[in-house]
Amino acid sequence: MSKAVVLSSGGLDSTTCLALALSKYSPADVAALSIFYGQRHAKELDAARLVAEFYHVPHYELNATEAFKLSDSTLLQTSAAPLEAGTYAEQIHDSPRIATYVPFRNGLFLSMAAAFADSLFKDEVELYIGVHSDDAAGHAYADCSAQFIAAMSAAVRIGTYEKVHIVAPFLCQSKADVVKAGLELGVPYELTWSCYERGDTPCGKCATCLDRARAFELNGVPDPALEVRS
Repeated sequence: MSKAVVLSSGGLDSTTCLALALSKYSPADVAALSIFYGQRHAKELDAARLVAEFYHVPHYELNATEAFKLSDSTLLQTSAAPLEAGTYAEQIHDSPRIATYVPFRNGLFLSMAAAFADSLFKDEVELYIGVHSDDAAGHAYADCSAQFIAAMSAAVRIGTYEKVHIVAPFLCQSKADVVKAGLELGVPYELTWSCYERGDTPCGKCATCLDRARAFELNGVPDPALEVRS
């Protein structure tokens, strides 16, 4: 029988992936995996723990900080630069590579998760990742693109002797589509954290806050996380 490992950031997309995996597998056959990489919004790991507890699945954490210690990404705690406000589209207009890009992050995450999944379970494993088309749009995050995920899927499949298979259910869908699916699955969005800032409440100005707000708006419902924190 197959198992599932879900890359869980504690955010909206990955939590929806976890709910989707649990609609197919029992909690005993699913594991949530979070990776600390020195992100300035480490609060998201607290959210990931709460989400795993809500779904009664084991939650594991790995550390990848050393890989990014020389990066100048503004998404990292080591950066002294402020986060740029505005949507990804606006940021791409000003620069070919947005400041919050973390070098090959999803490539490293998928590699680490594949090794972890291969070690954790003896059965075949579906490895879920919550990338979607909005993150790949305009090449904002190249490691969220369909081309990149296809290449990593092939590498992981070959490298694990066909045991681990990457599943990216929202790869060709928008964030609004992710929210729609999550609402149908009863995802506890009030537990999730998406903001890139360090505060106790979402800033509402960074690109991921703006994307999240738009996704709920398009679904005609308020963001439960904002209602809880207001």
